[in-house]
Amino acid sequence: MSVVKGWCPGAHRPMLSGDGLVVRVRPFRGELDRAQMLGLCDLAERFGNGLIELTSRANLQLRGIAQEDHVALLAALEGLGLLDLDPSLEARRNMLVAPDRSAGDLTDHLCARLLEALPRLPELPEKMGYVIDTGARAWLGEAIGDFRLELAGDGTLLLRADGVALGRPVTEAEVVPAIIELADWFVGTGGRDSGRMARHVAKAELPEMWQRAAPRAQGWPEPGIDPELGAVLGVPFGALEPEALRGLFAQCGATALRPLPGRMLRILCPQPEAALHPGFVGAPGAPEMRASACPGAPFCPAASVETRSLARTLARRTGAAGDANSNTGGSLHVSGCAKGCAHPRRADLTLVGRDGRFDLVRGGAPWDPPSLTGLDPSQIPDAIRSA
Repeated sequence: MSVVKGWCPGAHRPMLSGDGLVVRVRPFRGELDRAQMLGLCDLAERFGNGLIELTSRANLQLRGIAQEDHVALLAALEGLGLLDLDPSLEARRNMLVAPDRSAGDLTDHLCARLLEALPRLPELPEKMGYVIDTGARAWLGEAIGDFRLELAGDGTLLLRADGVALGRPVTEAEVVPAIIELADWFVGTGGRDSGRMARHVAKAELPEMWQRAAPRAQGWPEPGIDPELGAVLGVPFGALEPEALRGLFAQCGATALRPLPGRMLRILCPQPEAALHPGFVGAPGAPEMRASACPGAPFCPAASVETRSLARTLARRTGAAGDANSNTGGSLHVSGCAKGCAHPRRADLTLVGRDGRFDLVRGGAPWDPPSLTGLDPSQIPDAIRSA
């Protein structure tokens, strides 16, 4: 049986996996400059398995780190300006920031206020996080975040608890006290047992004062050239190859990049068209971008199956970007176990590894009851068509 941990790996507190330590890097204010990104490429090759992983929540991580190299890696991350010196602050800094943030705008101000307030917040489950979706558009609608700072249609700032449709209007000065108040309600009503806000509000009645105004229509960036973001590139399964990143930076003269949820990157460069590098997805509709897969076996001790080769084959064969209501389309998730780390939510089609075979879940999450069990990989295409 898979063990679901109540925390995610960090830099100070890595997670032991099948190929060594997994060390997560949380970009400050959602951005890495050129020197930081190229430095991380060097560290992935020096200490890790040669890849940088882009997570579904817009963090980066190195895996395959030897225990004896962890201290040296931390020193190198500190030198790049990618490490919180306070381990407890790093564990709390689970923040998603609107990708069009610029110095001095509302998003930037809210980010600064929240960073300053993190040590004063009640102790919360470590997986809980914050979304600051106050840019020109509502970019982060599908991103998981327990405390959501958003805008209403008339521009009013809202604080919304994840899992409810409406939020509470607040001023910029009221943001931090309101987050503390909502966090106190979460803790005081037994939220720690639920672990996440959305699960808690499903069974605990959130007071009406927190449910007064609707946020803007929720959106999501797509790979390609966006009129406001510039170059947005997709990274299938979040597997970033250092050589491809170096080639991208050299090709377009990028000054920085911003990891986005959904395993995408916003590239900050003078000519966005020059960032359409062959090592990345540069147009909407690629089947691989609708497929999620964890590293699987042998890299994770909880997994008994290989995942990404199967996910890539199925995505291309079934058209994972197609009709979500058909037997051959929609979102695809291949999970090495029932934890569902790569996509901890429902998908149109989920395959869950168990004892070297796969269970098939349609329209659910990896931990939901399957419609078919014990499938060999060769049986899966027919099972998908007939399910």
